[in-house]
Order: sequence, then structure tokens, then C-alpha cells
Amino acid sequence: MHLGGPLSERSDDPESVVEAVGGRQGLWEEIFSRENLLAALKRVEKNAGAAGVDGMSTGELRQWALQRWPETKALLDSGAYRPAPVRQVSVPKPDGGVRVLGVPTVLDRLVQQAIAQVLGPIFEEGFSEFSFGFRPGRSAHDAVRAARRFVEDGRQWVVEVDLDSFFDRVHHDKLMHRVGRKVKDKRVLRLVHRYLQAGIMADGIRQSVREGTPQGSPLSPLLSNIMLDDFDSQMQARGHRFVRYADDVRIFVGSKRAAERVLSQAIKVLEGQLKLRVNQQKSTIAPATVATLLGFGFFFTAGRQVGIRIAPKAFKRLKQRIRELTSRRWSISMGEHITRLNRFIRGWMGYFGLISRPGAFRDFDSWFRRRMRQIRWKEWKLPRTRWRNLRRLGIAGAKAYEWSHSSRGYWRVAGSPILARALPNEYWSELGLWFFTDAWHRFNASANRRMRSSARTVV
Repeated sequence: MHLGGPLSERSDDPESVVEAVGGRQGLWEEIFSRENLLAALKRVEKNAGAAGVDGMSTGELRQWALQRWPETKALLDSGAYRPAPVRQVSVPKPDGGVRVLGVPTVLDRLVQQAIAQVLGPIFEEGFSEFSFGFRPGRSAHDAVRAARRFVEDGRQWVVEVDLDSFFDRVHHDKLMHRVGRKVKDKRVLRLVHRYLQAGIMADGIRQSVREGTPQGSPLSPLLSNIMLDDFDSQMQARGHRFVRYADDVRIFVGSKRAAERVLSQAIKVLEGQLKLRVNQQKSTIAPATVATLLGFGFFFTAGRQVGIRIAPKAFKRLKQRIRELTSRRWSISMGEHITRLNRFIRGWMGYFGLISRPGAFRDFDSWFRRRMRQIRWKEWKLPRTRWRNLRRLGIAGAKAYEWSHSSRGYWRVAGSPILARALPNEYWSELGLWFFTDAWHRFNASANRRMRSSARTVV
């Protein structure tokens, strides 16, 4: 790929790049260096995603850049480059409403990714230890574990600060002032500012924007952390223990009165200094056993230790998704049902396997198995087929005949002792289906092996 100055004799090689003019003399040169651009290209290709307003896909980007990058680079160097508006996409939120995402063109994703890769480490070293979102080596699980430690330390009241449409409310001048504290290259500052002001394309009409940073762009996570770093610093300076994951904020204190005082402080900083908007109706104060964070909640064990549980809304979404995946209306084979279910369960457990105990899954698995028996009963369809399969699975002749000719509905039959005996847990295990209790044990066994391996490596 040709990502430097004029086309060279090696321009037919996708990996060939001429040296960036001037070497690594400054941030601009580092951003548009061969190594950084190639790394950004691979990241954009790996992330894939939808096309922007120009319709170009990530699969077309490399070949396009091979032919057209020198023109784009010349525009960038001269200051004449203008980012395309982002394509506006609305996606439903799990708890209702919609989230508006911005989809930049793949070329702008490449440039933004290159910028983020260089600016990220510059700001990273100054970010708060209580900030966890979109940072290298940190995760949502780290945020939840930190929250649990704060509760264990006696901070059993939680302040939840709800930022109203944070990504749509970011004040451009306030943000650029904070970027400019560490970035002195005016070319970089100008380009970042232009990305903020690129506008959106909605229903074929370009709309200008005066605030906000498009949620979904490669630069957006870094810019959100830069914008909220002053909030982190002030909360930390006051001695508060808190967790921030992007715009998700929880502050842990020792009493309800302290929580009320801290919520007032947080609102003053966010609205007064950063010009953001706090949704005061949704910002809450709650005991640690009621508060939630990133889909998790907390509980006290008999020994007054703190455990991690699934938040009720997350559990409700899980049940809805399993209901969809086990719908009788799907005309697919049982093997395909199981493949899709296992794929979902592994991914879901990769996140929610953090919970302390699998007890919540016992009743859920029972309901899940009944859903699966319902699918199997419908598959058998004809009384003759049902009788033959019940006999093959060990049901006595009279009972097999009685139930194969039953007029009861699918759900009632699926909950009957007869079908539970014909299709026990072992039956589904032999077909390779995962249930949630078993998946939790597998997840934690794997996590424990990784921890032991890591400990041996350190030693």
C-alpha cells in the first residue's frame, strides 16, 4: 500500500510505502508515517463495519489508497483536506429508545485511527487510575472489580451520574482546549477540529454540528476520555473512590448524606466547568446492593464479603434473547439451533462469567431446557413419529402412545415429566448444547488456568 509521498516503483505492492517526508520530526510526521498508517489500515480492515456516505467498504480501502493516497496526503499536508460528513445510523438501546451512531467513511476512519494511535499514548500516561473505558490493558471487568473493592472497603452508597447524550453534547472549544494542552502541532489540532465539525448526513441532507463527537468513530473514545479527565482529576483530588467507563460514572461513598453532597459536586463540575448536561432525573443515589454497573450488580455474602451478580435488566435481556433463539417458528435443524445458541452463550458468558456464583442460572437452565424440548416436540410433529421417538428414548409403550396422541399444547408437553425423562440433560449434552451453569463453570475454570499460567510466568 502506498501511504507516503509520490507513487514509487513499488506501488503495486500493497505493503510498499515510501518514507514519510521529514521522518519523525513531529506529531504530524509520526501520524502519517509508513508504520503508523499501515497499522491503522490493518485495524480498520479488521474492525470492518458499514460504509460511510461514499459507499466505500473496508474491503475496497486498500486498493483505493494504493491509487489515490498521494492526492489525499497532499490535501492533508496543505491543510485543504475536508472530512466527509458521517452517516447517521440509529440503533435500538437494550432498555428502549435509540442510540445515534455516526459512521465515517472508511478513508476518514483510516486517518482518525492513525491520529488516535499516536495521540493515545501521549494522553494515556496522565489519565486517572479510576478511568477504565477504551484504554489499553483495562476493561469493563476491571471496572467492576474495582467497584467491588470500594464496596468491600465500606463505601456502600453509590452515586450514579447520568450524562445526558454525552457524545452529542461535547463542547468543541472546551474539548480542543484540553487536546491543546498536550498537542502543540497546529496541523494536528486543525485536523481534529475539522473532524469534530464534519457534520452528519441524515436522510440525504448534510447538517452542520456545533457540539458533540460522533459515537462510533475511531477518535471518539479517546476524545471522550480527554474531555472527562478534568472531572476525574477533581473527583480524585477530593479523595473520592469512583469508576468511570466512558460516560458511565459511579462514585462510592460511606453514607447517604455524603452521596447527596458528592452528586451535587459532580453536577457542578460537569455542567459548570465542562458544559455537559447531567440528567438529574436519572442520576441516582442507591445502596451498593441496588446500584448496577455495566450490566452487573453486587450482593453481600454470609461472611459480609461482596459478590458480583447480573443486573436485573441484563438478565431480562438474556431471557429475551434466548426466547428469540429458541423460537418454534424458525425452520432450521436442531443442529443449527444448537450452533447458534452455543455461539451466543460463549460470547455472553465471556462477559457475564465474571459473576461470583452460578445459582442464578439453575432456574433459568430449567426454563431453557423446556424451550428446547418444545422445539423437539414440534419437530416430531406426527403422532406416529412422536410415538416412535418416545419408545426409542425409553418411554413405555402405553405412555408413549398416550403422549404421542396428546392434544396438549407444545409448552405443556415440554414441561411434562414424560418428555423430561425422554429428553434429559444428558441427551442435550450428547448433542453438544451448552447450558448456562456448565458454561459458567467452564469460563471460570479457563480463567483460573490463565491466572495460574500468568503467575508461573511472573515467577
